[in-house]
Amino acid sequence: MSAMSTFVLLPGAGSDSWYWHRVVPLLAQRGHTAMPVDLPYCDDQADQRAYADIVVAAIRGAERPLIVVGQSMSAFTAVLVAERVPVDELILVAPMIPAPGESPGLWWGNVGHEDAKRTQDVLDERDPDAAPDPLELFFHDVPTELRDEAFARDETRLSDTAFEPQWDAVRWPDVPVRVIAGRNDRLFPLPFLTRLANDRLGVEPETVDSGHLPALACPSELTELLLARR
Repeated sequence: MSAMSTFVLLPGAGSDSWYWHRVVPLLAQRGHTAMPVDLPYCDDQADQRAYADIVVAAIRGAERPLIVVGQSMSAFTAVLVAERVPVDELILVAPMIPAPGESPGLWWGNVGHEDAKRTQDVLDERDPDAAPDPLELFFHDVPTELRDEAFARDETRLSDTAFEPQWDAVRWPDVPVRVIAGRNDRLFPLPFLTRLANDRLGVEPETVDSGHLPALACPSELTELLLARR
């Protein structure tokens, strides 16, 4: 497909559009439109439905093909958007792949995340009982200058409302879905995401050589995958 596309880029939990700042110019250089959208993760009055409202308003009138890209938790937001507007493709990056009837809060237990992460920590010789360290969990492969910039930015508080409500659906929207996973993701290990993508979507994840934050760690490689079918 050679048509120039609009990529709607959604940040993960507690993040903002800065997360995509290395990918946006790479998409633009190839002639595509990149639309990073901020989600009000710190707003106690906003939940996943409100996030979807914001995205739908932001993309009104956007040119098609329209591709919605959800990082991590924003996979939940992406599917809500795809139910409301014509979307040509969903691309879920290091995602919390939802199931109909599930909320982000219920997801962790439903998918067996704790056991999967513990298993991978042991295999990789990390202490599975160590207190979470954002540097080691998320930024272990992000360039030092970007890591420092990220930690110098104002921290985005994550409201409990980000984990609600349940996705009120009986099936996935009729939209092609791709999953991109980091081969070195310490939060959502590749074997875990592979199982989840197989079970919930019937697809194999495509992989990048990164941890949980590929848009910061390997933006060129991620961009090539985003454009693989364009």
